[in-house]
Amino acid sequence: MKRWIIIIAVVAMAGWAVYDFVIKADSENVKVGLEKGNLAPDFELNTLDGEAVNLSDFKGERVLLNFWGTWCPPCRAEMPDMQKFHEESDVVILAVDALETEKSVDSVHDFVEEFGVTFRVLLDEKSNILTMYGIQSFPTTFLIDSEGKIQNKAIGPLNYEQMVQEFDKMK
Repeated sequence: MKRWIIIIAVVAMAGWAVYDFVIKADSENVKVGLEKGNLAPDFELNTLDGEAVNLSDFKGERVLLNFWGTWCPPCRAEMPDMQKFHEESDVVILAVDALETEKSVDSVHDFVEEFGVTFRVLLDEKSNILTMYGIQSFPTTFLIDSEGKIQNKAIGPLNYEQMVQEFDKMK
């Protein structure tokens, strides 16, 4: 009887060690970065209405993080599809405007009104977040799962069907 108790205790300790050092360590050591599977870098920006928003506020939700400008023809082309996607899905859309590239904040307000945008538009006043995310062309979109991990990066405009298809692949 004592032998079985010792064997069970040793097997349980070995199982715990494997879990603690291998499985648990892998899940806790997710790197923050810009590649697929990395945790998306957190940031704080203000909306057009002055509300402070952090990317981390949306952990537990899927996020479409879009970098754009009002002067960008492909950005203008994808906005109606992005608005439709916002209305018909449970995905959070954060549209980060490159404010330094705009004539004024009024041009962003005019754009939002013209396109009937109802999702959050964030203002990157000094392009700090654009730099953090390595944005080189507009639009660029990061698709982030409910755990905060980047699942895809799209350079160029997305249409409604692409948005639906990519988010259907996520948790």
